[in-house]
Amino acid sequence: MNNRKIDKLDLEILNILQEDGKVSNAEIARKVGKAPSAVLERVRKLKKSSIIKGYECIVNHKALGRGLTAFTSIRVEEGVGATEVGQKLAEFPEVLEVHYTAGRDSYLVKVRVEDTEALQATLAKFGTIGPVRDTNSTIVLTTVKESRVIPLPHEKD
Repeated sequence: MNNRKIDKLDLEILNILQEDGKVSNAEIARKVGKAPSAVLERVRKLKKSSIIKGYECIVNHKALGRGLTAFTSIRVEEGVGATEVGQKLAEFPEVLEVHYTAGRDSYLVKVRVEDTEALQATLAKFGTIGPVRDTNSTIVLTTVKESRVIPLPHEKD
């Protein structure tokens, strides 16, 4: 997928962008001690090689009425390596993550909904997907950490 070699400067830029995706190019350049044009070119190359996949806004889900988070394990009857059910699960707007897994269950799905009644309705929708045989949900009581930041080494001088 990616043949681009990551160097110390790339790591510095990636660490800065993961802390704040809205940081200006000029501010990144100041922090890494390079010209803004050089930093801009690096960021463009990181995007082109799909190392930077995009930028996103982190929304307070509770403020928008999505206070219940659940992780649901789903057992399906589909061929090994087939992910058609996963593609269908990913279409539901309340589904935030779909992971095809090894083990007894085929998928681990992260769901964010309003309450237990909404979770029940979501699980009923999962059940309409033909190969789905069983679901097992764990409701989150408190989130201690939630992040999409990939730990990268911080280069020392």
